[in-house]
Amino acid sequence: MTLSSDTIAVDSDTAPPADGCHAGEGVMRDAAQKAGKTAQLEQYDKDYPKGPHDQPQSMCPAFGSLRVGLRMRRTATILSGSACCVYGLTFTSHFYGAKRTVGYVPFDSESLVTGKLFEDIREAVHDIADPDQYDAVVVINLCVPTASGVPLDLLPTEINGVRIIGIDVPGFGVPTHAEAKDVLAGAMLRYARGEVQAGPVARPAVVETDVPTVAMVGEIFPVDAITIGRMIQPMGVKAGPVVPTREWRELYAALDCSAVAMLHPFYTATAREFTAAGRPLLGSAPVGVEGTKDWLAHLGDVLNLPKKRIDAAINAQLAAIRGVLKENPIDARITLSGYEGSELIVARLLIESGANVRYVGTACAKSDWSAHDCEWLESHGVSVQFRASLEDDLYAMDTFKPDIAIGTTPVVQKAKERSIPSLYFTNLISARPLMGVAGAGSLAEVINTAIAGRDRFKRMETFFAGVGTGTKTGIWTPQIISRSGMGEAG
Repeated sequence: MTLSSDTIAVDSDTAPPADGCHAGEGVMRDAAQKAGKTAQLEQYDKDYPKGPHDQPQSMCPAFGSLRVGLRMRRTATILSGSACCVYGLTFTSHFYGAKRTVGYVPFDSESLVTGKLFEDIREAVHDIADPDQYDAVVVINLCVPTASGVPLDLLPTEINGVRIIGIDVPGFGVPTHAEAKDVLAGAMLRYARGEVQAGPVARPAVVETDVPTVAMVGEIFPVDAITIGRMIQPMGVKAGPVVPTREWRELYAALDCSAVAMLHPFYTATAREFTAAGRPLLGSAPVGVEGTKDWLAHLGDVLNLPKKRIDAAINAQLAAIRGVLKENPIDARITLSGYEGSELIVARLLIESGANVRYVGTACAKSDWSAHDCEWLESHGVSVQFRASLEDDLYAMDTFKPDIAIGTTPVVQKAKERSIPSLYFTNLISARPLMGVAGAGSLAEVINTAIAGRDRFKRMETFFAGVGTGTKTGIWTPQIISRSGMGEAG
């Protein structure tokens, strides 16, 4: 192979072993550190602390970054990783509604070790950086290129006016796909902040310079942003952009805010950029009666608003929220878990709806912006587990014997095996309005409907008793029964 003079070769001693992404987290991480990624991994360890175990059981973390890029207008995304990983990520992204092409730069052992992969990535970026089509190109290193030290930081930061953003999102460095959203959102915000500091930038679509705005952090349900805007209007405050944003210039408007609402509390890198821009941050979210009252009061204090305005905003909301909660009660014992990062505020809303929530498990780490919700839940007798594992969630289900289990796919599967009504948190709970009046009655119908089906589960359990277990697993022919001395002929 003939390499160009500016090809960056990778030391073969630091390249990952032939097992590639199957080599294990320890081997991959060690290879990445030897390849010069130590500082990046240490920053991830600080931003997304692990424990009590190494990593929650969730989908590939890179899906979070990929999702953020695919949801932005005029943004191209290129993946660099093993073909099997790229296939899984693109399949999942299109399953969740993405309608964009995902770029892929393939590699083999030779191009990886010689540094030809970096040259191929650089060529792909130059080919796609068309300012008539894109504002930004995002390049994402998956596990193997990260472990091999493929240096995306050496890519040009801009080509023909198109911004180039390269990030490493290895499974051995970023614990969850939720936190991987923060990796890209934070990188984009950092780039935009640099542009603002350098001089004039593109004018956001909506500009109201005389009115304080609140930027909202978290991939929230679209109605929630509208609800929050209506909530804070009596305070003389407007709702700003939601980060992750849907287009690049919204990042400028977000940075120009008066305060930042950390609705999803795991966006550590994003919070760091807002802090560097001098913007105050507040945690929790306006859910239920108490949550809304506390959040609006806190926002008013942060913005140093007159008490009369704060009280007006609170009084305009509480009676309506209280009425909706009363009309949509939930009378059930619940265990709740997920990996989206909104589990604590959902639990708060459930409790104010009348539910007896006994356990909340989240795959994300505890942060300054989740502390208030954690304290509130624990004061209401809830066991809260950060960085929860599947074993934690199943133990809670066995211990508390809920009327309904809300959780991840394997939790739902186990619950149904035990005839416990269950709901998948990501698709059926977190993808609903949660804030203010709109959120107050959004969970009752789906939860109460699921609980009402418990008798049906019991009838099915009786009908299928024993099927799929022990000697009633598989097909038992007379020959197999004779040979093994066990089983029942079908």
